[in-house]
Amino acid sequence: METQKSSKIMHIILWIAQVIVALCLLMGAAMKFMSIEKIAVLMPWTGEIPPLIVRTLGIVDLLAAVGLMLPALIRVKPQLTQWAAIGTIVLMLSAIIFHISRGEASVIGFNIFLAFLAAFIAWGRAAKVSIKAK
Repeated sequence: METQKSSKIMHIILWIAQVIVALCLLMGAAMKFMSIEKIAVLMPWTGEIPPLIVRTLGIVDLLAAVGLMLPALIRVKPQLTQWAAIGTIVLMLSAIIFHISRGEASVIGFNIFLAFLAAFIAWGRAAKVSIKAK
């Protein structure tokens, strides 16, 4: 009975982590679809690369957020949630490398935080508390 209670707590914690990462990715996606002049004030790199790349990254953020939530919510192919978490780790590592290469190491803390949360989700959904398909 204790194991069942601890797995329920872990399930709740994983859902909280999924919501946090998904909301952060949705916020990033929304920002990347604002006018380049407006977001360049907050994220200078967006004014220095082609707008198509900024918009494409917004779509990637959106897809990652959907992948973290939708399969688990509707219980159709819920293992896609852990793959979306792994994709999010790759996305965050790419962002970290990009920012370091530009001499912006001071801004990678958020990317590191999201990468660790995504790693926790991938591990938790694969090894601890998987969601069963319908």
